[in-house]
Amino acid sequence: MYRNLRISVVIPCHNEEEGIAAVLAQMPPLVDEVVVVDNASTDRTAEVARAAGAEVVYEGRKGYGRAYKSGFAHARGDIIVTMDGDGTYPPESIPLLVYVLIEEKLDFITARRWYSKTGQAKSPIRLFGNAILSATLMCLFFKFLVDSQSGMWVFKRDVLKKIVPKSDGMALSEELKILAFTHRDLRCLEMPIYYGERIGTSKLNIWRDGFVNLFFLVQMRLTLGRRRRAASVTPIVLPERTEEPAKVRASQLP
Repeated sequence: MYRNLRISVVIPCHNEEEGIAAVLAQMPPLVDEVVVVDNASTDRTAEVARAAGAEVVYEGRKGYGRAYKSGFAHARGDIIVTMDGDGTYPPESIPLLVYVLIEEKLDFITARRWYSKTGQAKSPIRLFGNAILSATLMCLFFKFLVDSQSGMWVFKRDVLKKIVPKSDGMALSEELKILAFTHRDLRCLEMPIYYGERIGTSKLNIWRDGFVNLFFLVQMRLTLGRRRRAASVTPIVLPERTEEPAKVRASQLP
């Protein structure tokens, strides 16, 4: 908890039994709730997450976006933090990101993967793909984001009512940023963080997911105005905050 605001961390996982234990073990004390979304895993991801003290939500329909939307629906915090279950996003960055969000009176922060503490270089093809997608986003929406594909975000829970994300796939990452950064009532920031080495096998298909995301950017540009008007009429319904103790606190994690 920070300044009487509850912090929820949402982590989508598909076969991440190796990584999720390491991620949960590093969760900082200010986190009140950890929601792990088991996205049709066939390994021990759910079992490992429960053993570490996380609340596990099962989402049988595969998809990055579907998993996140299920997690958002179950999260009870005032502030929502997202990250992957593979160790690439450091939980130790959460306190600083939350501090900046609240003290600077922001609504949405996306974390820019800046530098690896281990000195490991990113894959050249991933760097190239991210650069192409980020440049396309800038040209289409006039918003400069260095890391448009980052999967670590920190935002006020009420933001979801204003932007109404819809994507069921990897494009959710772009969609959230576009909707937030182009919203006239939201204050947003891209903030650098360290990144870690991946634990386990990557599920990303670089070429397929890259082209899908590129096509999504063009589609989003053509439909953004219409979506914005629709969102103002039919906002997303989120569960109300309760005063019950959080199911998972960082102090309960190993």
